Amino acid sequence: MSQIRITQVKSGIGRPERQKRTLHALGLRHPHAVAVHHSNPQILGMVAKVAHLVKVEAI
Repeated sequence: MSQIRITQVKSGIGRPERQKRTLHALGLRHPHAVAVHHSNPQILGMVAKVAHLVKVEAI
């Protein structure tokens, strides 16, 4: 299973609570935070919900 590196590029301040919780669940607490996850449907769905706040790279 491949992995992806998720980097938060924009702040969650002023965003809906649901998006803030999604960032937190991905392990992103502040801008420029980086998290590495396995590329599975659950993670990819979460990334899709906050795609405008993060950058995704395949590892």
